[in-house]
Amino acid sequence: NIFPQKIVLVLDTTYFNDFGVMVFRDANTRKNLLWFTVSHETNEKYRDGILELMHDGFEITAIVADGKPGLSKLFPEIPFQMCHFHQMQRVTQLISKKPKLFAGKEFRSIILLLPRTDRASFEYFLDKWHQKWREFLAEKTIGTDGKSRFTHDRIRRAYFSVKRNLPLLFTFEKHFPEIKIPNTTNTIESFFSHWEDKMAIHRGMSRDMRLRVIARLVFL
Repeated sequence: NIFPQKIVLVLDTTYFNDFGVMVFRDANTRKNLLWFTVSHETNEKYRDGILELMHDGFEITAIVADGKPGLSKLFPEIPFQMCHFHQMQRVTQLISKKPKLFAGKEFRSIILLLPRTDRASFEYFLDKWHQKWREFLAEKTIGTDGKSRFTHDRIRRAYFSVKRNLPLLFTFEKHFPEIKIPNTTNTIESFFSHWEDKMAIHRGMSRDMRLRVIARLVFL
């Protein structure tokens, strides 16, 4: 057990076919503090967990999680760091790992810098890219229904996703060295990978048995 103390809280949820497991983990000790089974990931459930940890005496100095809408606003007084991996994953979902358009190739090269650079440099390259491709992003096409749509909608969405989340992507930089905040949820992702490997050995178990195995593994 971890006694109440200052923690940097990492949040995430993983799924096992018919249910999900939401985990609250301390980045410093790399220990899981709390977990819930959920049908799906909700901000309300994350709020419940955070409040429970606060009630137990933990002082949460920062939160690290994905960019689920509204999650960063649950506790505005607590610094919130959006996971770089999740932001990069969103961009990849929109423009792929191998974009065909030159604008997409350039944008991907910038997003790959995210975990390895500071905010000033990243923002500089992002703004320079936008200046170069502003007119390209504004292009519209008339569809068969007569309505106009952005021609390059997916790369537009990728850019505005990064631009919108920019204030959350470098929280770790703003609070260093007073608070050591990781810029990814990797501590919990690696735990999930190990967990899923263990669970795979016991395929075919009933839900109750799977929950018992999870209960044993989660606090190891």
